[in-house]
Amino acid sequence: MNLIFHIDVNSAYLSWSAMERLKRDPSIDLRTIPSIIGGDEKSRHGVVLAKSIPAKKYGVRTGEPVAAALRKCPTLLMEPPDHKLYSRRSHELMDLLHSYTSDIEQVSIDECYMAYTPISHRFPSPQYAARLIADRIKNELGFTVNIGIAPNKLLAKMASDFEKPDKVHTLFPEEIPQKMWPLPVGELFMVGHSSVQRLTQLGIRTIGELAHTDVVFLQTHFKSHGQMMWEYANGIDSSPLNADSREIKGIGNSTTLSSDVQTAPEAKKVLLALSEQVASRLRKSRQIAQTVTVEIKYNTFQSCSRQTQLSSPNATSGILYDYACRLFDELWNGTPIRLLGLRTTKLLPEDAPIQLSLFDIGLVSEPEPSPNRDAPTISSPDIRRTDPEKQKRLEQAMDKIRRKFGQDAVTRGSLLKNYSGHTTPKKPSDLTDKNSSDLT
Repeated sequence: MNLIFHIDVNSAYLSWSAMERLKRDPSIDLRTIPSIIGGDEKSRHGVVLAKSIPAKKYGVRTGEPVAAALRKCPTLLMEPPDHKLYSRRSHELMDLLHSYTSDIEQVSIDECYMAYTPISHRFPSPQYAARLIADRIKNELGFTVNIGIAPNKLLAKMASDFEKPDKVHTLFPEEIPQKMWPLPVGELFMVGHSSVQRLTQLGIRTIGELAHTDVVFLQTHFKSHGQMMWEYANGIDSSPLNADSREIKGIGNSTTLSSDVQTAPEAKKVLLALSEQVASRLRKSRQIAQTVTVEIKYNTFQSCSRQTQLSSPNATSGILYDYACRLFDELWNGTPIRLLGLRTTKLLPEDAPIQLSLFDIGLVSEPEPSPNRDAPTISSPDIRRTDPEKQKRLEQAMDKIRRKFGQDAVTRGSLLKNYSGHTTPKKPSDLTDKNSSDLT
């Protein structure tokens, strides 16, 4: 079954403004008090662009005049909109989502559709993947989203509008009678206020009643809109996901670890898996990278990163891993690690003319014990000489095998066990996307 995610930021304007205001005044969180975004507090003009959950309890509605909202709740706190901030946070969200796939259709500043099927091999289930993505957004960007999972865009959007905030919902065809049909007809996508009034006059009050109404009868009263409402009520939608055309500026991945990593060998096993994933995605997009960045977030929530330029552009996992290990050794201060990330930037087409450095004649190394720390480190870039073209052909062959027989058809021996020595469960958080030259 083809599956689509609909990802929607919970009260985007309010959440983003609340986070920014907390930097200035930690005592006020707009999300926890009756508050709105929009209008001018002195003139009491304008409309409500967003509202908090406490404000909603007073009957405040998005789109209504600010003066009307203030009559419902005189203590309502108003915050002016900051559209530059919203644009920046939206770009941060889309950049994070594009680290999973380029098959994304952004439909507004705070919502988009994402194709799940092309990346399904990386996760044990769509629900697991959606929860992982939602948690990563919350941990790294600081706000929450709802994610709807369904076989088409309509049902995915309907699912994301179920209980909020920070929820993942499915809406498969067999779930429509239970989850969607009991809802008021006004909850159906593309059914506006005037249509609701006319449907109510015709005795149609729920989505289920609309779904079971004769389509010819609906066409008589609503013309082509009647046909569309009937199809939507029955979960029918054939609209394609139109992926945004956007230049890829970087390819990376990161993982929030299920338990804090406390040793360099454990961390480097995570970096190895990240290198495999990033290199595979570079090859899939027919790109080579000129720079690599390692990011560390400690269990104290302090973050740090370091970047270096490759001696020549590349997309092989061994080279990315070696550079990542060197950056890690320079960066890590010994504090337990909550998150590790690896990102490549300054991308070039894979057929771009490049000049190889002498150091690239075999930048695939066996780690050696560090004299300063009980951990493997990279002492020099030429520990073990390997033909870079041979390495490239090998990894391309592995990509081909995995496309044909599945992601686990070829596996690094070092990734068969996780850091604690137990067999690694097949979960993205444990980084079991596998690749490259140390094969079993």
